[in-house]
Amino acid sequence: MKNLTILFVLFFGLISIGTFAQKRQSKHKIVFQFTNANDTIQQKAFANQLNNLTAHWPKAKYEVVVYNMGLEFLMPSKSKHIATIKALHAKGVRFVVCENTMTTRKITKEQFIPEAEYVTAGIAEIVEKQEQGWSYIKGGF
Repeated sequence: MKNLTILFVLFFGLISIGTFAQKRQSKHKIVFQFTNANDTIQQKAFANQLNNLTAHWPKAKYEVVVYNMGLEFLMPSKSKHIATIKALHAKGVRFVVCENTMTTRKITKEQFIPEAEYVTAGIAEIVEKQEQGWSYIKGGF
């Protein structure tokens, strides 16, 4: 009987640890800022960072906020990484574009990939995410 009690405690202890580990992994929320110019080396490095992180934490939440010169990253006419971006989007990564930058640079929504989403102010989006407990990372190097 004593052995059965020990086995019972160990069994439920292992289940609890596994559940805790899964919950911790899904609690990661990361917002990225990407503002680098039409620099294909920066874009490639950032795409690699996103691929590595989504492989490491597949259940985490990811959002990429592009503004300033980062808009080119999501423009098929200027980015060499559209296939990678689409694959990341399929994994749940959100890509959002700053409408303030679009207005300033006279860029329209039709110039972006269909997976792009839009926010009024990119910096404000990052601040709000941080206030909600998201971790902030500047994309690229």
